[in-house]
Amino acid sequence: MSSQSTNSPYWQGVRDGAPFILVIVPFSMLFGVVGTEAGLHIAETMAFSVLVIAGAAQFAALQLLTDNAPTLIALVSALAVNLRMAMYSASLTPWLGAAPLWQRAVAAYFTVDQSYACAVVKFEQEPHWSVPERLAYFFGVVTPICPLWYVFTLVGALVGNAVPSGLPLDFALPITFLAMIGPMLRTPAHVVAALVSVTLALVLAWLPFNLGLLLAGIAGMMAGAQAEVLLERRKEGRA
Repeated sequence: MSSQSTNSPYWQGVRDGAPFILVIVPFSMLFGVVGTEAGLHIAETMAFSVLVIAGAAQFAALQLLTDNAPTLIALVSALAVNLRMAMYSASLTPWLGAAPLWQRAVAAYFTVDQSYACAVVKFEQEPHWSVPERLAYFFGVVTPICPLWYVFTLVGALVGNAVPSGLPLDFALPITFLAMIGPMLRTPAHVVAALVSVTLALVLAWLPFNLGLLLAGIAGMMAGAQAEVLLERRKEGRA
């Protein structure tokens, strides 16, 4: 393979996505195990992962259903957790919006936390890239992530109760989000949104059905948006 091909946007994406394998494998295995322990058949667990492909929302919905929460609450909670995907899509539109509809549809399906985090940073670093090059990079990031998500969800579902209860697979969830969010806190508005949402999530943790998490997320977005407005006004006042 020539050096030119290994430095193509696609292979740059593969290399940038590869480190997430360390957390995707245990994270997806954990969901497979939890799904079968919650009473889902292997086919149902796999359908959950393939159709939803959003780990945090999957865990939130499954936990609520396991706790016998109303189905409506589980659906609303999963949708609220996944509201970030709408923001991801809006953020990627200036970079990928000119692509054909079918390519945008496929990219929308594979827009997960890791692919978005890598793509938005890289696109800002390489503003001269064409739309095909951006798509190549995006799908390069996805290549080592999503197939392994499916495979190890299946492994976890098959293994099920055979996984020792003391094996700390759940470390993957917080590490994944810390690895993605940390480099993206580039402005005061980002920091404000993160601090407000984290603080309220802890303060409101006593609320039933993860309602505290929903309120914390909404408050964080509002605080970040307000901080952005105030910062823009201050810049205009200095100009």
